[in-house]
Amino acid sequence: MIYKFDGRQPAIGDGTYVSQTAIVIGDVRIGKDCYIGHGAILRGDYGRIEIGNETAVEEGVIIHAPPEDICIIGTGVIIGHGAIIHAKKIGDFTAIGMGAILSLQSEIGNGSTVAEGSIVKRNQKIPEKVIVASNPAKKIRAMSQKEEEFWAWSRRLYVDLAHKYCTLGMEKIEA
Repeated sequence: MIYKFDGRQPAIGDGTYVSQTAIVIGDVRIGKDCYIGHGAILRGDYGRIEIGNETAVEEGVIIHAPPEDICIIGTGVIIGHGAIIHAKKIGDFTAIGMGAILSLQSEIGNGSTVAEGSIVKRNQKIPEKVIVASNPAKKIRAMSQKEEEFWAWSRRLYVDLAHKYCTLGMEKIEA
């Protein structure tokens, strides 16, 4: 469901799939070829959310921007199921694990991974191309080439899935 609120209206790029069970409210700008999964909530009601191209927001993710502020999510980002995002910025080609929490004004560097269930504290800055885990999140190690290749493959899966949903749609069946 896509909603205009308080004079603010979502903008959705070509080739982007937004599930009928997702809720997108207000000043939300979603790039091209993105996947916005079932049950995701993107609240741009008093702040703005900007999502780059080829980004996947998986099922049950909550994204919200503080009043009169911006939550920037880069290109080629994967945000795992059930994550909560109040970050200032998530860099390009990052992966946010399932159930992770990115608190207010936190920043994630390009090419980094936040492990499942990790908590990035308010104002915490994660550098580029590292893997962080725990509460609070801390560097575990640098990203390997093999991991970068895995995330590139995963991003492609979501772009393809978005296109498939856009082309085929879903068909409700009566049980």
